[in-house]
Order: sequence, then C-alpha cells, then structure tokens
Amino acid sequence: MAWVVLIVSGVLEAVWAVALDRSAGFQRLVPSVVFLVALALSMAGLGYALRSIPIGTGYAVWVGIGAVGTALVGMAALGESASLPRLLCLLLVVSGVVGLKVFH
Repeated sequence: MAWVVLIVSGVLEAVWAVALDRSAGFQRLVPSVVFLVALALSMAGLGYALRSIPIGTGYAVWVGIGAVGTALVGMAALGESASLPRLLCLLLVVSGVVGLKVFH
C-alpha cells in the first residue's frame, strides 16, 4: 500500500508544480487552490509512505515521478521542447526510479 500512496503522491507533486506555474505567482485563484491542495496531499502521502519505505528510496522515487510528470506535461501541453535528448534524459530518470524500486 505504501508504494501506491508514494506513486500517487509523486503524481500530485507534478500537479502542484504545474498549478504553481499556472497560478502566475498566486495571482490566479483556481490554480493557487489546486497548488495548495495538491501540495498538502502530496506531502501527506509522502509522509505516510516513508513509514515503511526508506527515506532515500522513497524521496528519490517521489521526486523522480514528480519531475518526469512535470516535464511531460510541459512538453505535451505547455509547448516545451520534446527533443530526443530531453526524452532520453527523462528515460534515465525513469530507469533510476525503477531501479530504486527493484533494488529496494
């Protein structure tokens, strides 16, 4: 169960990162509220997961999911470059996250 919560929390990290960008420095209400709710849920989930997953593994997986998710949203929906080198770098992050889970 901790791994499921950690994965959901990682996805929520991407949600709050994108919402923070969309909030225009907290000038827009809806993205600001989404940011706050997603941030709180993401942190709570990370805290829960770290009860049974080592901090080094759990935090790295959480950050990796959030970073890859945020980068993919940027590429797919926000007009950021989806060049081959960027995609290969994201693949390296995913490989590291999977490796941390496999060798946990």
